[in-house]
Amino acid sequence: MMDNQKFILDRLTTILGETDKSSSTKLLKLVDEAGRIFIGGAGRSGLVSRFFAMRLVHSGYQVNMVGEIVTPAIKAGDLLVIISGSGGTETLMPLVKKAKSVGAKFVVVSMKAKSAMAEVADLNIQIGNDNSFPLTKGMPMGAQFELSALIFLEAVIADIVHAKNLTEEGMRAIHANLE
Repeated sequence: MMDNQKFILDRLTTILGETDKSSSTKLLKLVDEAGRIFIGGAGRSGLVSRFFAMRLVHSGYQVNMVGEIVTPAIKAGDLLVIISGSGGTETLMPLVKKAKSVGAKFVVVSMKAKSAMAEVADLNIQIGNDNSFPLTKGMPMGAQFELSALIFLEAVIADIVHAKNLTEEGMRAIHANLE
């Protein structure tokens, strides 16, 4: 029987090895320069975006999830980060247009070098490369991208933890206590 855990980890290692390492530094610069950070995605990419948003909050940033009833208006000086495998999710395009129209910066994390979102992004973070995501039995319907994006973004958080010398205790103190 196939060792599926090893197979999945090997695929993710390959994809992340094909990802431009400078993307993390560029994303951190935009995050640190932002007044507020707005994060979104759809489907499973939306779940990945929630992981990243939560960790940014734990790291001391002012973060809002797109689409929540209490999310304020985005404005110039803010940053919108969208996780979208295709880089063209139709339900998310109006958010991108709105953010750009008010002067906010925009980052897309996707598996495409070229996409509708990449065309207008201040930073297009391509996970892997254009050949990194063949149809792979056992990792259906975007699983390779979503899991790779999750690990990439967790590594960005690790970079923040080291750069800001954050502690587990300090991060826990910020963690939600009304769950």
